[in-house]
Amino acid sequence: MSVTAVAVLALDGAPGHHLTTPGLVFGAASRHEGVAYEVRLCAAPGFRATGGPGPPLAVRAPYGLEGLADADVVLVTAYEDRRAGLPEGVAAALRAAADRGGRIAAVGTGTFVLAAAGLLDGRRATTGWRYVEELAELYPRIDVDATGTVVEDGPFRTAAGVFGGMDICLHLLARDHGRRVAGETSRELITPLHGDADSVQEAIDREVAESAGLEPTLRWMRARLHLPLTLPEIAAHANTSVSSVTRRFRAHTGLSPLQYLLRARLHEAMRLLRETDAPVEHVAAATGFSSPAALRHHFRALTGTTPRDYRRAHHPSA
Repeated sequence: MSVTAVAVLALDGAPGHHLTTPGLVFGAASRHEGVAYEVRLCAAPGFRATGGPGPPLAVRAPYGLEGLADADVVLVTAYEDRRAGLPEGVAAALRAAADRGGRIAAVGTGTFVLAAAGLLDGRRATTGWRYVEELAELYPRIDVDATGTVVEDGPFRTAAGVFGGMDICLHLLARDHGRRVAGETSRELITPLHGDADSVQEAIDREVAESAGLEPTLRWMRARLHLPLTLPEIAAHANTSVSSVTRRFRAHTGLSPLQYLLRARLHEAMRLLRETDAPVEHVAAATGFSSPAALRHHFRALTGTTPRDYRRAHHPSA
């Protein structure tokens, strides 16, 4: 039975759960007959301790960059110093792994590491929603997917960072051993297995909304994307004040109500561009943008591309 080696590249300040999640997922999966994974914790040069959330933890990794040399999968953790350049040797080690045919994955701001190594030029990728604009600005040659939770492009997988990379680990597991093994592993870890990025995002939105008592208001908003909704109208539907509804949205989604509305409009615009032949002008009107120019402005700000280019890349007829 062959063993799949997964090298987890720990960069200084990586969240602790980014280091432990791969071991949980692949360790649970290895209880299935015919499934065997070896998870290696590899410290990048300069690694000192984990970062937030949670208190910093000093970690002694058994491997350095040499652990990447023959790994089947390299999984890059989040990176606090994403604008400061890469630690010495990291870019070369990642490029070498890609050149020999290894699969490369990144969680959250770990995507900036792959971008800085020049591995994502001309490819689709995602990162945590707080950083999609920054990624698109710093690396304009990347097709940034603002709504994806796991994005696959060739040998590269990038994830938004939800659940510490559990989604991307389950995605890799499903590719290796099928959805049955991935689904059973997912249930063992008490997390749902999702078929694609859209269903992942919908489930996450539903979970945070229900915990905040916002689900009826979110359904109401999604049914009225074509209308010019205002913050007072959203607060009135939620039967609370403007300040209270804003506080609840921020606490449970990280977004203000109007930011959430913008994201929902862009998400629906992407669906229409992928699944219909409606002109961009009609897509803009159907999703509540005042003009095609307004849609293009927000679309490029969040994705780094235009609606027409997005359709060319993702429409079945393209």
